[in-house]
Amino acid sequence: MHNGGCAGERGVSSLGMTTPFVPYPGSGMNRRDIFKTALAAAGGAALVNAPQAQAVPDARKASPKRFRMKKSINLWAFPYPDRMTLVECLQLAKDAGFDGIELNYDLESDLSPKSGPREFAAIRKQAERIGIAISGVCSFLFWPYPLTSNDPKERARGRELAAKMTEAAHHLGTENLLVVPGAVHMPWRADHDPTPNDVCDRRAREAVGALLPKAEKLGVHLNIENIFFNGYLMSPMEMNGFVDSFDSAHVHVHFDTGNIMLFQFPEHWISILGKRIRNVHLKEFTKKGTDFSLETFRPLLDGTTNWPAVMEAFDTVDYHGYLTFEYFHPYAHYPEALIHQTSDSLNRLLGRPV
Repeated sequence: MHNGGCAGERGVSSLGMTTPFVPYPGSGMNRRDIFKTALAAAGGAALVNAPQAQAVPDARKASPKRFRMKKSINLWAFPYPDRMTLVECLQLAKDAGFDGIELNYDLESDLSPKSGPREFAAIRKQAERIGIAISGVCSFLFWPYPLTSNDPKERARGRELAAKMTEAAHHLGTENLLVVPGAVHMPWRADHDPTPNDVCDRRAREAVGALLPKAEKLGVHLNIENIFFNGYLMSPMEMNGFVDSFDSAHVHVHFDTGNIMLFQFPEHWISILGKRIRNVHLKEFTKKGTDFSLETFRPLLDGTTNWPAVMEAFDTVDYHGYLTFEYFHPYAHYPEALIHQTSDSLNRLLGRPV
């Protein structure tokens, strides 16, 4: 559930070359439009107002407990590629104190089908030179080319792109690839023919099963993401059943804290998913108000997520991997401020010095 752009925008590649930045074919929408439509379709939710007495003890200091998770941030929080090169984004993330950065596979970017092992190896070397890890690879392309589409051509293209993402992750030196296994419905795509639940489940299992041999050979983990508006894998028990059915050390969960916040709570899922969690998106979400658009996803700590409970849940299941902040619109002015603010917020969640 990722990425997008505006027609006519142009960006600069990590090698200084200007590249077009266009929306994904077939949808005519960018990621902002998609989240706005999806959240509006989801309907209203109850107002949540934490009691003032509960907020006071944590209001002036970081968590008193030190957690061992690592700090990461998704590339979508940066003005890439229109105002910053990939190298500049890597350096900014490092300068802000992040341990890693999650990169996004696109049709038109430094990470795309136009790149190959040589280009990906160059990006890996740039990250190593700067001193920041690539925490994983994800992509918006699972939406225009869903693995469970009723259109055989879309399904085939989706599998083709997922295989390329697996290879890209390998050459980038990361073991983590986020996979959206399928969708019963996509409310932002008027042209999408809804897929029956049982058919969606069968196709998703077939698709992941087909990707698995290459992933195992390349040492890449297929991490299945939880989402609330695709109508598939809507509970942690369903997610567990899907992941466990492959009986593979290379199929796990990419848990997203914000994707279920409209009606559920991430701290409940974490304890049930347990050791299956291999990577994490931290998306802040607010249940206050009635504007169920992209604005319900907020900068970290500017929402209604019970972060102390979430962090304790991660610690209880012994999760020590990356916590990756995922956000979809860089600040219009001084975009580096969002990166530094997020790093500070993560330090407070993790109990690191601030």
